[in-house]
Amino acid sequence: MSVNIDSRVVAPGSDEFVEDAWELKETINRREGVLKQRRNFFTDAYRRSKVYCYVKGDELVGFAAVRRDGYILFLAVSPECRGEGIGKRLIARVAEDHNSITCHARTTNENALQFYEHLGFEIKRRIENYYEDGGDAYYLKLGSDVGLTDRISELMRR
Repeated sequence: MSVNIDSRVVAPGSDEFVEDAWELKETINRREGVLKQRRNFFTDAYRRSKVYCYVKGDELVGFAAVRRDGYILFLAVSPECRGEGIGKRLIARVAEDHNSITCHARTTNENALQFYEHLGFEIKRRIENYYEDGGDAYYLKLGSDVGLTDRISELMRR
């Protein structure tokens, strides 16, 4: 990852980067048809989460909004910065604070599914009509039952 990308953590209750995160999410939504949440839902969930951010200059290039239990509500990386290890580093930061990490991914979101599979997440179940638009989701887990810290350490060495 480039040396001019800084890591920041936004505490629950803060609005720091919320507008930038919304804009990044919307950019991805327009390009890829994923991350379709409504603004109020997104901003409320963001404010209730601990948000791990990567910032390049003044631009938010990646973030993961995470609940206290290690559930990732949102994970997004700017399309222009993909392949630089930002997503992997976001997951590694989440793993430092949680014994298990879970999330949902749209069954049609091949990029997300390949990303999570590469990191060692396992599909635990399929949930029909999970999303507001009727889309199905997979519930994914990377957890302590497989040595999360060791897995992330190994991943970061790759």
